[in-house]
Amino acid sequence: MRISLETQRGFSFYQKNMNEQIKEQILVFSTQKYAYFREAFVEKEKAIFEKGKLEHKVFPDGESYYRILSKLQSREAVLIGGTVSENDTMELYDLASGLVDEGVKKLTIIIPFYGYSTMERTVKSGEIVTAKTRARLLSAIPQSYSGNRIVMVDLHVSGLQYYFERGVHTVHLYAKPLILEAARKLGGKDFVLASADAGRAKWVESLAFDLGVDAAFVYKRRSSGSDTEITGINADVNGKKVVLYDDMIRTGGSLINAVKVYKEAGAKEIYVVATHGVFPNGSVERLENSKLIEKIIVTDTHSNAKEAAQKTDFIEISSISDLLIDAVTSF
Repeated sequence: MRISLETQRGFSFYQKNMNEQIKEQILVFSTQKYAYFREAFVEKEKAIFEKGKLEHKVFPDGESYYRILSKLQSREAVLIGGTVSENDTMELYDLASGLVDEGVKKLTIIIPFYGYSTMERTVKSGEIVTAKTRARLLSAIPQSYSGNRIVMVDLHVSGLQYYFERGVHTVHLYAKPLILEAARKLGGKDFVLASADAGRAKWVESLAFDLGVDAAFVYKRRSSGSDTEITGINADVNGKKVVLYDDMIRTGGSLINAVKVYKEAGAKEIYVVATHGVFPNGSVERLENSKLIEKIIVTDTHSNAKEAAQKTDFIEISSISDLLIDAVTSF
């Protein structure tokens, strides 16, 4: 069968375009503290992701200099960064704005840890809801040609995603598969899944149902404007292994108080699973030195957790990189 010259040229042009599309990987950028996710994306899916090139330096007065070295025109990009501090939030904002200014076709901003959970609503007149003002800031990032998408993981309050404005599409990912896997790893086949307070009872009951184990939570009573007192437990944990779940560990004070109650109720061993390990200075040492907890497994949504796990075997990391990659590639 003879193929005409025009057909051959058409096929060559089509094949060239297809090859160019195949080579057109998604560029992955990150803030400084979340470089480990950028590396994980490229390492695990080399055919899909390409490391974005970025120059960064700090001037003597502390001002940051950024220069995007990758060619972005009509390319898709992913930017990964958490709001672990105000500086990190502004770095995320600056990089995202720069990517759009350079002509990125489609921008997905992944915020593994969206902070500001303490001030997510007002209690007293005149209070400022920082969670909302920061959402407005990130909503002000210029829109890419195909729009901006913001992906967040296990929000402390699910309604936070609705604080974003200007047509920003938000996605709330749940780390449930990792939490279930970690709980099984620590608890084995026979354990009680527990919560630090009744506020997480429904979520813990859902997880316990999937695991096929009993659920437990503690009752709390507010003793003053800022302090709470634990008054009891809803389930029998005597002689049993307990895996306590919380979405976020900060200083560890409330966690230790809850663990003490489970210990006093006869719990044999207590382990902890959490999504976000915020771990401010001294908190990991405080938890480990309490001698009440056998081990803690957290994800790497917060850069502090990643650093803590490198210093002690008491903290173990279950990475959410695969969860994030699946989310990006399924959009």
